[in-house]
Amino acid sequence: MLSLDALFCDVDDFCQILEPLWQQQLLTSTKKYRRRSRSLSLSEMMTILIAFHQSHYRNFKHFYLIHVRHYWRPAFPRAVSYQRFVAWIPSTLIPLCVYLRHCFGQCTGISFIDATSIKVCHNRRISQHRVFDAHAARGKTSVGWFFGFKLHLVINDRGELLNVQITPGNIDDRKPALELLQDLFGKVFADKGYISQTLRQYLHEEHHVTLLAKPRRNMKNHLMLWQDKLLARKRALIETVIDQLKNISQIEHSRHRSPANFCVNLLCGLIAYCHQPKKPSLKLD
Repeated sequence: MLSLDALFCDVDDFCQILEPLWQQQLLTSTKKYRRRSRSLSLSEMMTILIAFHQSHYRNFKHFYLIHVRHYWRPAFPRAVSYQRFVAWIPSTLIPLCVYLRHCFGQCTGISFIDATSIKVCHNRRISQHRVFDAHAARGKTSVGWFFGFKLHLVINDRGELLNVQITPGNIDDRKPALELLQDLFGKVFADKGYISQTLRQYLHEEHHVTLLAKPRRNMKNHLMLWQDKLLARKRALIETVIDQLKNISQIEHSRHRSPANFCVNLLCGLIAYCHQPKKPSLKLD
């Protein structure tokens, strides 16, 4: 985990480059709006949101009121009330998206792809749920049915994130695979849910990416190089990354009150994992 000073310096350096470019891309209007400067800068807000996912707190309200406004008072002397800070959270969505891309690792030629469920409520409360009624969907995993989204992610052999995508829970894992893998090279190892002759052939011909997946029981076995067979057995690496994202970075909980805050929570959890100094890896070096 990065220290607070190191995290803020990295985020602030990024915001100093992003904010002028972002303001240039905004649409102009003939109406005049009053733009009052906030007590907290964009980099300070992003630092607080990311630091929450690096802490042991499981509730952001307690983290902000106890840790930020009490223990981190010298670092954030102009910290606003909790209600005002929550109202400002959606304004960090786009910068966090860009910053996450900035935190991605480099492709090494050995990658792993998988998807995991992001539940937004308990199955018994699906009929009463309204926050994600128009966005989430029912899906099924090897564990069972759920209501929410799917997080599709690609990692390299060092445990670094290469690409991520969020889809409704009822989307097939193979649909976003092409967009996730188009900028990679080498070999990508997947589970049985990614078996598709069309997808495999297209990736090999157009993007020079070899998609390797373990065949199903009713399929014929194909010859595989012994190096690929050994690497295919290490696909549990991405399962370890998913476990850390859910249990350490806290990307999944059922207390969201708006889709924007859900996206911010997910992005900050992914960024907090990217800043993790020790990641699960195959240690091929």
